[in-house]
Amino acid sequence: MGLIESLFYMIWRGIAIGILISAPMGPVGILCIQRTLEKGRRTGFYTGVGAALSDLFYCLLTGFGLSFIREFIEHNQNIIQLVGSTVLIGFGLYLFKKNPASSLRKPIAPEEFSSRKNILTGFLFTFSNPLILFLIIGLFARFNFLIPEIRFYHYIIGFAGIIAGALGWWWIVTFSIDKVRAHFNLRSMWLINRIIGVVILIFALVGIITSITHIFN
Repeated sequence: MGLIESLFYMIWRGIAIGILISAPMGPVGILCIQRTLEKGRRTGFYTGVGAALSDLFYCLLTGFGLSFIREFIEHNQNIIQLVGSTVLIGFGLYLFKKNPASSLRKPIAPEEFSSRKNILTGFLFTFSNPLILFLIIGLFARFNFLIPEIRFYHYIIGFAGIIAGALGWWWIVTFSIDKVRAHFNLRSMWLINRIIGVVILIFALVGIITSITHIFN
């Protein structure tokens, strides 16, 4: 496999993997949509950036064989999922009871602080689901991402493709949601907050039940 061919091989596979990891609409996707509708596209996109960084972290664990960290996460995945689901319950209840009008009356925080906060929450929401490791392993196998003839610098290009694919996905999602944002009034936002809060609570309860079942089995 020539240089150009191998680079193209890794780039398009990395982009495809990044999109497919991000595409499932889990809690972080719902949070990204809610923040885009309520606070604007930039806030929603920064949340997606945090999720993309968490996905990249798990991809690096898988790709570079950091077995001691990966084994710790796999062996403690039920505890991590239980803690993450508990946090989701708190956020779901907060969102369910939140009045969207209150956020419109708050002064705008400095962008740097807001960006860090949104990236951090997006990262933690995604990191709290270690089961994504199995999705990544499956995608790596499906796209033959880890093959002996590929050199180290090719993998750098491949992982850059993964983060580019994930960020591209969140850019498209926030762009699309932002286009319809003007059609929502305060009552619509209140209803959306309630619906999204309930959905996140369902995700959290399923995660808690699943983790407790695995812990005691």
